[in-house]
Amino acid sequence: MHNKPIIGITGAYVKHNSYMEGVYVHQDYHKSVILCGGIPIILPYVSPEITIEMLKLCDGIILSGGEDVDPKFYGQDPRIGLGHTIPERDQVEISIVNYALKHQVPLLAICRGVQLLNVALGGTLIQDIPSTVSKALQHSQTAERNRDTHWVTVEKNSKLYEIFQEDRVRVNSLHHQAIDVLAPDLRAVAKASDGIIEAVEYTKVSSFFIAVQWHPESLASTNPLMRRLISQFIASTQKI
Repeated sequence: MHNKPIIGITGAYVKHNSYMEGVYVHQDYHKSVILCGGIPIILPYVSPEITIEMLKLCDGIILSGGEDVDPKFYGQDPRIGLGHTIPERDQVEISIVNYALKHQVPLLAICRGVQLLNVALGGTLIQDIPSTVSKALQHSQTAERNRDTHWVTVEKNSKLYEIFQEDRVRVNSLHHQAIDVLAPDLRAVAKASDGIIEAVEYTKVSSFFIAVQWHPESLASTNPLMRRLISQFIASTQKI
């Protein structure tokens, strides 16, 4: 038995050299989970069947950042600006989304996570903001991860607003892809000034199911609003 909730964090991939490669998660993810009262475990992308067995150990799930989503999963060919993709990871994380919905497991999706969630539910992506969106903000910032870089406007009639109690918040920004066509069962609840969707909520479950385009895990230690977001996600895993 454990007293603190177990939070599964999906893993990306890194290769240092021929002898050092494998699952990678930025340290801010597990540090923020610990800070906010959870116990983090890293979920490598293996077969969907084994992944489901790992998910049974988890009280909540974080879809983490990382590589671009392969456009084949939303019916498109690759376009100029598309970065590195790992279809195997995409497939596993789509199965994670389906599991979380079926079993109403609380889920917080971050950066790539919001994009993967949108694709899993039938939406599409902007494959590269700089080459596609005119007059876009610089969403892939060069500032440190723990520095906010632009404003987002939050819909007042949303769970995200209930958490923040503010309709305009500062966020960090480390992405070059974004939601294009929103999946039918998702609702956009925050946008940047250039119209890019910055947060969505799933509308058909009662459990915590929020996705943000920024990186609250890297702001949690210094920003009370982002710490509140992660804390309420973790707290939601203990509700019956």
